[in-house]
Amino acid sequence: MSPDLRGTMRNFATGVCVATTYADREGLRRHDAVTLNSLTSVSLAPPLVSLSLHRDSQFLGDLLETKKWAVSILAGDAEPLARQLARSRDDRAEAVAALRANPGPVTGALMLDAQSSLECVLWDSFDLGDHTMVIGEVVSTGIHDHQPPLLFLHGKFHQLATATTKES
Repeated sequence: MSPDLRGTMRNFATGVCVATTYADREGLRRHDAVTLNSLTSVSLAPPLVSLSLHRDSQFLGDLLETKKWAVSILAGDAEPLARQLARSRDDRAEAVAALRANPGPVTGALMLDAQSSLECVLWDSFDLGDHTMVIGEVVSTGIHDHQPPLLFLHGKFHQLATATTKES
């Protein structure tokens, strides 16, 4: 009997973010965005974070080509956006086109109107099982809001109404 990793990890609450990248083809830039809960802080010096993406992801292919991406950490009221961007690339294209976002000043990847964000450049990548872990050097950060975060737990999105990020 193999271990039930998915079932076990359903009990581990994670934050929810949107990662963005792009592809330049024939003089046109096509942005893409995807909902993730695999963002991890790796190192403070140098500032490094990681994301894990399915190895056959078109988003991953674009990210590895540009070597640039942005991450927007979502507030609790962003569940509808998180759901829209958790779909297949074709299904989320309309939502990506309608994003309230601007190209990041360092990477050009879209920065959403979110509670906090960061821009990354590729530091390294590793194929691990059915995923690829990308390690990014954080080249820009921003904190825009102090709302409770959107969480993912037991296979569902949750708002953590009691969390505050303001100092008492």
